[in-house]
Amino acid sequence: MDNASISKPSNAVREHAIENYISPARRRRERTASVNVGVVHKALGLGNRVPLVCSALESRKFLRENGLRLVSRTGPPSGRSTTVTYTYEFVAKEDDNKEAERQDSWNRLRGALKDVFAELGGGENYLRNERANFYGPGKDR
Repeated sequence: MDNASISKPSNAVREHAIENYISPARRRRERTASVNVGVVHKALGLGNRVPLVCSALESRKFLRENGLRLVSRTGPPSGRSTTVTYTYEFVAKEDDNKEAERQDSWNRLRGALKDVFAELGGGENYLRNERANFYGPGKDR
């Protein structure tokens, strides 16, 4: 089985959930949307592919691309059944902006000492010198 044939059913599951549950709930300005695995499985005619439906509906790709946060999953402990229902909360755009700011701050910080280490001959050279002079000149451990 190649990657294309694996991803097509998953994409179909995600598209079905978006068109029939996520987008309508968003248009109604609801705070949450729920999707039942069994209903999606039956609607798409996927014979014995319940785990695929579950995986597609809880995937990071599905959550991230649709601005969702999984708030609950009801059903058996295995989490792989037609009785599983996922409830999603719509993530506010403000949360997305905060995450982007956090990432940007981290990216700016990453190279902050690059020039200092370059003046000292690089990070490895700096550490080597610090270790060699840790106890001071002429002193042994």
